[in-house]
Amino acid sequence: MNQKVAVVMGSDSDYEVMAPALNTFERFGVGYLAKVLSAHRTPHDMLAFAASASDEGFEVIVAGAGGAAHLPGMVASATTLPVIGVPVRAKTLEGLDSLLSIVQMPAGVPVATVGINNATNAALLALRILAIANPSLKESMRQYQIEIADLSRAKTLPR
Repeated sequence: MNQKVAVVMGSDSDYEVMAPALNTFERFGVGYLAKVLSAHRTPHDMLAFAASASDEGFEVIVAGAGGAAHLPGMVASATTLPVIGVPVRAKTLEGLDSLLSIVQMPAGVPVATVGINNATNAALLALRILAIANPSLKESMRQYQIEIADLSRAKTLPR
């Protein structure tokens, strides 16, 4: 499977939150690399990875981080690829600190941001980006939307 998406997280403790993104990529047959990179503990590794990601064949980066949540923004500062940030709920502030840290990027360093702990939406957004140039993936996304609409309709009350 050709790896099109890099999924990076600040710590292995973020894996539980980020796993739904990996599951979503697997469901759609899109290859990914999952990697722990810390903006604070391994900043040189993080910057080197971000700078080389495009040359390595990645097309989108999904970055999850909690607390200070610098990873998505720092990765975005060192790559031309689209970066999607996933704020990870930390023990304090219910993840609001992570959300604000990721969403408040300065002009010139864009990071798309999804809801707190919502790695599934990050994966779906990444897939939509990839689908722009991939008609088969675009059709798979269309079928997925039909599936979730049908699931929603099946829950209409009363039953």
